[in-house]
Amino acid sequence: MDKQTLIEKIKAMAAAPSCCAELKAVVQIYLDALGTSGEKSAAQNLIAEIEEDITDVDSLVAFAHSDRAKEIFGEEQKNFAAHADQLKASGAKYCDCGACVPALEILNNKSILLG
Repeated sequence: MDKQTLIEKIKAMAAAPSCCAELKAVVQIYLDALGTSGEKSAAQNLIAEIEEDITDVDSLVAFAHSDRAKEIFGEEQKNFAAHADQLKASGAKYCDCGACVPALEILNNKSILLG
């Protein structure tokens, strides 16, 4: 993967409805730092935030079955919980939402950002 492709994944991650506000803010700081002397530091902060925010499948399952998920998703919570259970049963290690999928790709290629 090249850096430009990785930058597009970073943008896609931030655009996902499931991306938290803190990560969106760190993404913007990184994008603003591209090509400057602060780029490497911003990349390190981005990677640290992704590592903190990416949701492992066990946490996803716990959340999907929680009262909070019921409050957020209403009747759809049952489908969400079933999906989380199926994801875990398939052997997945992380959530498959629009933010976590590119986040994992970014982490797997972080040396490109830090190089």
